Amino acid sequence: MATPFSCSASDLTPLLGSTATNLNTTLLADFLCSRFTAISTRFNETTYAIDNTYLLFSAYLVFAMQLGFAMLCAGSVRAKNTMNIMLTNVLDAAAGGLSYYLFGFAFAFGAPSNGFIGRHFFGLYDYPSGPSPAGDYSFFLYQWAFAIAAAGITSGSIAERTQFVAYLIYSSFLTGFVYPVVSHWFWSADGWASPIRSDNLLFGSGAIDFAGSGVVHMVGGIAGLWGALIEGPRIGRFDRAGRSVALRGHNASLVVLGTFLLWFGWYGFNPGSFLTIVKAYGDGGSYYGQWSAIGRTAVTTTLAGCTAALTTLFGKRLLVGHWNVLDVCNGLLGGFAAITSGCSVVEPWAAIVCGFVAAWVLIGFNKLAEKVKYDDPLEAAQLHGGCGAWGLLFTGLFATERYVNEVYSGRPGRPYGLFMGGGGKLLAAQVVQILVVMGWVTVTMGPLFYGLHKLKLLRVSDKDETAGMDLTRHGGFAYVYNDEDEASVKPEFMMRRVGPTDDASPCP
Repeated sequence: MATPFSCSASDLTPLLGSTATNLNTTLLADFLCSRFTAISTRFNETTYAIDNTYLLFSAYLVFAMQLGFAMLCAGSVRAKNTMNIMLTNVLDAAAGGLSYYLFGFAFAFGAPSNGFIGRHFFGLYDYPSGPSPAGDYSFFLYQWAFAIAAAGITSGSIAERTQFVAYLIYSSFLTGFVYPVVSHWFWSADGWASPIRSDNLLFGSGAIDFAGSGVVHMVGGIAGLWGALIEGPRIGRFDRAGRSVALRGHNASLVVLGTFLLWFGWYGFNPGSFLTIVKAYGDGGSYYGQWSAIGRTAVTTTLAGCTAALTTLFGKRLLVGHWNVLDVCNGLLGGFAAITSGCSVVEPWAAIVCGFVAAWVLIGFNKLAEKVKYDDPLEAAQLHGGCGAWGLLFTGLFATERYVNEVYSGRPGRPYGLFMGGGGKLLAAQVVQILVVMGWVTVTMGPLFYGLHKLKLLRVSDKDETAGMDLTRHGGFAYVYNDEDEASVKPEFMMRRVGPTDDASPCP
């Protein structure tokens, strides 16, 4: 927000000269000050409106990623489970909306609070409206869109074999408690590892996870990892000799559509995490400010994803001998997940390094998953968990001094990337974040999935899984190939089975 303009009659009176009486001079000064104050107020209101509109638009973009997740998931599963996976994506948004409203937002941003968890604004009760975007309802909407993204990641890992009630339970728990606590640690001004704390920063820096490689992607990926491990692989995923059997998704077109929708939404995910746009850097007087950093963040995001896609394309070509659009789509998303942490504090050339390594991280984790017979239909744990962890390390290596001080202003001399000459303190904070996110999600989501497993609420029966959950749990298949109730759509003639009849006479 801009600093309000201040004006007093005593400041203006000496400037008005002595041509008028003292009374007239004072009245004129008061009038001019009132006009200046009104103009200043209007400028501040306009600044606030622009910032708030920017945040709302970013929230809409991030929410649109749910459609991307839905399309990606639908295309990546077999046709017999399409309705099931689509319903879980709707559930992530709906159940996540209520749980985040009632509990999640308060645990994440309920200030004042301690370093571990927030404790105010349950059900948005007494939530302040203004005077900053972080105190407006648009901020809640933006953070809710992030929370349901984490839940959507998890649903991909346990697709095609999970009971619907399990989705309802884990989605509410993840968005209402598990994810909010992590976001409080690293994004709240009170969080113990947050880079925006006023004092006692972790290693003098705090962990820089600007848009959520760890907070969103690792949380969703690690939660999915435990769900898939406890459930076990899908029927037929590995043969009796332990060899991998591909259970391919039914629609590559939906995968590509979902990937492009996610790409589009990522421009709200990463650049939108600045929360405001009307902010000048330095003393002003130039056209360089937060709007410039937002543009640079969009560029680094784009370059990381593009590099990861091309690296995956040629890497998989060398490894398996063909060009695979599904692998390219996952590689692209892996690059985005990795750059999300450091997108605002690295140079564009460094984003290319990030994307290149992210592609090989994803390929490597997929190979490891096959070795240990781990089944993740959307590669969510490998992509979001593995590439998210790499993104945190990447930030600790390549964050630049100038951008760190611009984005996290107010504390000169902050540590920055190890490879950029900033020492190892930021890298140490990033490693701590990786470890605590893994630990927290393990001790919360692991027991939840195990408890659901023991209560026989986690996995569907073998019969239901083989037949497909669309038919056994959701009333029918997603795709209608013919409609027996509508005679108008039947063909005018049909081929019939030809066979002997009782009245047929033998040929002479």
